[in-house]
Amino acid sequence: MNKTIRHASVFILLLVFALLVRATWVQFHEGRALADDSDNRRNAIETYAEPLGDIIVAGEPVTGSARTEGGDLAHKRTYDNGPLYAAVTGYASQAYAPTQLEGIYEDVLNGTDPRLKTVMDTVTDRRADPGDVVTTVDPAVQKAAYEALGDKKGAAVAIDPKTGRILAAVSTPSYDPTTLTDANTAGEAWRKLTGDPDKPLTNRALRQPLPPGSTFKLVVAAAALEDGLYTSVDARTDSPDPYTLPGTVTDLTNENPNAPCEDASIRVALQYSCNNVFAKMAVDLGQDKVRATAEKFGFNDEKQDVPVRAHTSVYPSDMVPSQTALTGIGQFDVTATPLQMAMVTAALANDGELVSPHMVSRVTDGDGDVLEDHDDGAATKRIVSSSTAEQLRSAMETVVEEGTGSNARMSGATVGGKTGTAQHGENNSKMPYAWFTSYATSDSTGEQVAVAVMVEQSDAARSEISGNGLAAPVARAAMEAALRD
Repeated sequence: MNKTIRHASVFILLLVFALLVRATWVQFHEGRALADDSDNRRNAIETYAEPLGDIIVAGEPVTGSARTEGGDLAHKRTYDNGPLYAAVTGYASQAYAPTQLEGIYEDVLNGTDPRLKTVMDTVTDRRADPGDVVTTVDPAVQKAAYEALGDKKGAAVAIDPKTGRILAAVSTPSYDPTTLTDANTAGEAWRKLTGDPDKPLTNRALRQPLPPGSTFKLVVAAAALEDGLYTSVDARTDSPDPYTLPGTVTDLTNENPNAPCEDASIRVALQYSCNNVFAKMAVDLGQDKVRATAEKFGFNDEKQDVPVRAHTSVYPSDMVPSQTALTGIGQFDVTATPLQMAMVTAALANDGELVSPHMVSRVTDGDGDVLEDHDDGAATKRIVSSSTAEQLRSAMETVVEEGTGSNARMSGATVGGKTGTAQHGENNSKMPYAWFTSYATSDSTGEQVAVAVMVEQSDAARSEISGNGLAAPVARAAMEAALRD
């Protein structure tokens, strides 16, 4: 063999060896990553080869699976009352990544979770039967809040204060997850939903924090009572009306110029929603003390999972006194989700203790055996003292019986609440947000529910936008359904 042929042969052998090394690397080192790649169609084929497990509400599935006609994806997801439960279930799509409970429990619902495998499944390398996700949602409360919101753009969250069970999580406008399930038609539906200026895919109940307005005054009042700045909700405060924001010449006034807000007690200040009282209270406490109390309630928590991760509600830092004053009335850079404000009210209703909110009761395998059991009341922490909670409940009941929250009154129940109308846009140039956060206790059974409602936009005239006018009736509908049920 001459020298040229020998060199060529060695070079070819090296190429073959390199090819073998690369093939081995891809198969054994990168194989798992390639198999898990979202663009690998085999994953979708396997996922939809059999019916998926279900998401359960009050013992009944609100999801299902249907056989497809043609193609290599044998089944697709279906939804019963899809728009009603979309903020809870999310969607499972042949074309897009799953969201909400569908996404969090994807492996359980499609049978690939290792906990589902039996010995026989392991021996035969067969995919396990899918499991189910059992929610805490009460269909009557969910429906009542959804129907009461109607055409409004907004959200509502209802919580059982004693157990932390989320009874309702509603976001409007909603969408039908069924339109996104079939790969052949999902693209058009996706373009329509993502192009809608009302953003129906946004989960406003959990994932859209907005300025909470005067509902945040409950947090400031709690901080003042816990700190000892004021010993009682009936103690006279030092609150000039109007209140000049520190370091400025700007006077902070009240919506009702005839309200008795000068030096008003916390009870009267909540009853009439006196801005001057809580702005000065926040300054007197200082931003650090207000923030510490807000964080006890859940603000600034970046990992608030229910198990869907809620967007962080924010109480800001590094402010000048005038900005701290504005946080006292739930403005400046304070933001909150309806879930967060429901948590505030739930803690006060539960004698100052916050039970970790959750919307999943348990996760089961295909035979109904429990894989995860989310015990009611398992994670509980004290937020404020029993005395502070009792005093604020009394003041909140005054708000409903004699003050700005009259539309939340219910027969057969004691109701406490707080209204809020938050400014929107520069110099409040856009339509304000309407808030109401509340609790109700049945006079006959002692059962409780806490509800927070946010109305982002409605057809009401600007002069008619208020927490009592728009949000309180939604809260009342949800509370009535919860206590009746």
